[in-house]
Amino acid sequence: MSVRSTAEVIDRFNRAFTEGDAALLADLVAEDCVMESVQPAPSGERVVGREACTEWWTALVDDSATQFTPQEVIVAGDRATIVWTYRFGDGADQWVHGVNVMRVTDGRIAEALGFSKTVGEVPPASESDGA
Repeated sequence: MSVRSTAEVIDRFNRAFTEGDAALLADLVAEDCVMESVQPAPSGERVVGREACTEWWTALVDDSATQFTPQEVIVAGDRATIVWTYRFGDGADQWVHGVNVMRVTDGRIAEALGFSKTVGEVPPASESDGA
């Protein structure tokens, strides 16, 4: 089998979510993959290893109450950026914009860092340094 390109890997990853087919994640995640989710804010959850990352993403794919929708994908070498929306309910305010910064090595996802706009307010620097 030839090694999949970064574009092929990211396309298959996104299709797992848009098609609701967690089986597409099979053999897509590197043994030493590191994934950082967007929640809980501000640092997210760190998940390490093929089994743990695949399990985490499978749970998200299988959650029929939510919807992950890629908006734009930019691929450059072994890196990909996925701009997305994530709907977590039926209300007008129950969605969020975010981005995943991905790294693919030898045809598998080696790193996935998730970032999103968060609820709440970040204090200005002058407040956080005690001034």
